[in-house]
Amino acid sequence: MATDLQVRNLIRKLREYRHQYLLKDLKGLDESATRILVNHLLSNVLGYEELVDIKTEYEIKGAYADYIVQLKRNKCFVVEVKAASINLNEGHIRQTIGYAANEGIDWAVLTNGRQVELYRIVFGKPINTVKLFSYSLDDAKQLSEAAKHLVFLTKNSILKKELETYWKRTTALSPESIARELYSEEVARLLRRCLKKDTKINFPVEDILVALQLVILEKQDLLLKVKH
Repeated sequence: MATDLQVRNLIRKLREYRHQYLLKDLKGLDESATRILVNHLLSNVLGYEELVDIKTEYEIKGAYADYIVQLKRNKCFVVEVKAASINLNEGHIRQTIGYAANEGIDWAVLTNGRQVELYRIVFGKPINTVKLFSYSLDDAKQLSEAAKHLVFLTKNSILKKELETYWKRTTALSPESIARELYSEEVARLLRRCLKKDTKINFPVEDILVALQLVILEKQDLLLKVKH
């Protein structure tokens, strides 16, 4: 996993990037000009070598992806660029997903130089996507937290396959995954032993599972209320 030193170095580079580019008025910056920011982000911040690791206007089945980052002939992720003058939205990722899916690439980055979003392509029928994070690099308050996640997109982390570990860790700790593990017969039997010790009552496993389901559903309702 990424070290504290790597994260601190990335925070420094993100601050330099923000100071150099994002404190300016970007309202009139089109997609072509935004690529200057993205080139810097990929090379100076994330550590990829221009012309070697970074492929621009990469052809995929008659269409052209803005960037493909490739290491040792392994296509690591697609990058779709939007103009810095507009905010990213869910519709923007569709094109990138198509590029990644057609090329068999698991990861896609969507950025306008100010915002950075990371998506995982889940190959299946149908193909699905999971958003791992979204950060605004022009917001100084977000840079420290952003660095803790963007570090997995750096060249060093990709070479060490830490991005895959990040994916496994994120999915394993997701509410859905934890709920699935909690709502299991193994956990129910463990709880039954604890309850029997406390109450001297031998509860049926089915009763424990019903109670667990209620706890999980109530927690989900609480999380939804907090979000709204």
